Amino acid sequence: MKQIIIIGGGAAGFFCAANLDEKKYKITILEQNSDVLQKVKISGGGRCNVSHACFDPKELVQFYPRGNKELLSVFTKFQPGDTMDWFEKRKVSLKIENDNRIFPESNSSQTIINSFQNEIQQKNVEVKTKCSVKEIEKLDESYIVKTSLGDFEADFVIYTTGSSPKSLKLIESLGHKIIDLVPSLFTFNIKDDLLKDLLGTSFEMAETSIPKLKTEESGPLLITHWGLSGPAILKISAWEAINLAKVKYNFEVQVNFISKDMDEAEELFQNFKISNPKKSIGSSKIFDVTNRFWQRILEVSKIDLNKQIANVSGKEMQTILENLCKKKFQVTGKSTYKDEFVTAGGIDLKEINFKNMSSKILPNFYVAGEVLNIDAVTGGFNFQACWSEAWLIAQDLNNLN
Repeated sequence: MKQIIIIGGGAAGFFCAANLDEKKYKITILEQNSDVLQKVKISGGGRCNVSHACFDPKELVQFYPRGNKELLSVFTKFQPGDTMDWFEKRKVSLKIENDNRIFPESNSSQTIINSFQNEIQQKNVEVKTKCSVKEIEKLDESYIVKTSLGDFEADFVIYTTGSSPKSLKLIESLGHKIIDLVPSLFTFNIKDDLLKDLLGTSFEMAETSIPKLKTEESGPLLITHWGLSGPAILKISAWEAINLAKVKYNFEVQVNFISKDMDEAEELFQNFKISNPKKSIGSSKIFDVTNRFWQRILEVSKIDLNKQIANVSGKEMQTILENLCKKKFQVTGKSTYKDEFVTAGGIDLKEINFKNMSSKILPNFYVAGEVLNIDAVTGGFNFQACWSEAWLIAQDLNNLN
C-alpha cells in the first residue's frame, strides 16, 4: 500500500486526509504542535467561519488579493456550495449569517473539529503530534521525511504547513521559490483625540481610504484599544499588505464614519437644523452614530454641546462634517488581528499546477493552504481556499492508477 505523508495538521491537511481513499493509501498526518486544527478552533471567535456564501467562482476570486487568477479554476471544481454539501452529508448543520459568512449551527468550532476527527478515525489516518519535520530527502521514487519522532517514508508528500518561516525554508531547500512574507489583515494603530476612550464603538458602514495609494474600502468599522479595526480596515490592510510593509506601517488613512459625502451630510444637517432649531447640538441625533462618539466629534470640533442648533454657524458645521466624513488619521503601526492572522507571501504560484495542486518542481509532491502565496480578506475565504485546494489533491490521488 502506498504511503501518503501530510505535513501539517491544520485545515488543509485534515480536509485532504478526510477526502482520501483509505483503501488505496496509508495516510499519516505530522503536526509539530501538541494540538491539531488550532486555527480552526479560534477562527470566528471560536465559532469557526467555515466559508462565505458566494457561489460564483468569478465573484469569489475577487476576495483574494493574491491568488485570484489561479483560484478561478480551483473554485470551478469545488466552491462554498460544495463545502456546505460536504458538511451537511456528515450531519454538520451550517447557517448563512446576514453578512454571508457561513458558521456551524452550533456556533462552536468544536463541531467542525469533531467532524474531521470522526472522518479520519474511520479512515484509520494516523496523527502524530509534537512531530517536528527537520528535513525532507528526495529519493528516486519517494521521500524520506526526517522528524523529531524518527524517519517516515512517503510515496507522496502533501505539504500543508501554514506559513511559518521554518516550513518555508524547508521547502525552499527543496528548490521552490519563496515570495517574502508580510502580514495581511491587521488593525491600524492610531493615537488621536477623536478615538480616545471610545473602545468598542462601532459603525455599521464606514468608508476608508489611503490617499497615497489611491485605494479605498467600505464596511463595518470598530474603534479598538490601539486604533481602528473591523472589515473596512482589515480589507484595505489585505489588499495593500505589500505596500504598507514598504512604508513600515506609517501612513495616512482617511475615514468617512457615516458613508455619506459632504453634500448629502450637509443637507441632512440643514434639514435637522430647520426642524429642530431650539435643540442643543449635543443632544441632536442627526447621524447614525453613538451619542458618545457624536459628543466627541463636537468636542474635537470645539463646539459647545449646549449650543442651540440654530446658532451653529456654517463654518462650525463644515468643521463637524469634515471630522465625520473626511477625518485624516496618522497610522503609526499595526496590530495583528488575532482570530484571522494571515500572511501574504509564500511559495511562488508559478511553481504550482492548479489543476491538482501538485508541485512543478518536485514529483509526487502537493501543496495547499497558507504556505502558498495566496491570501484573502476576512470572512471565511481563507478556509475556503484550503478546502478547495485540499479537495483537488485528494481527487487527484484517488484517481491515480
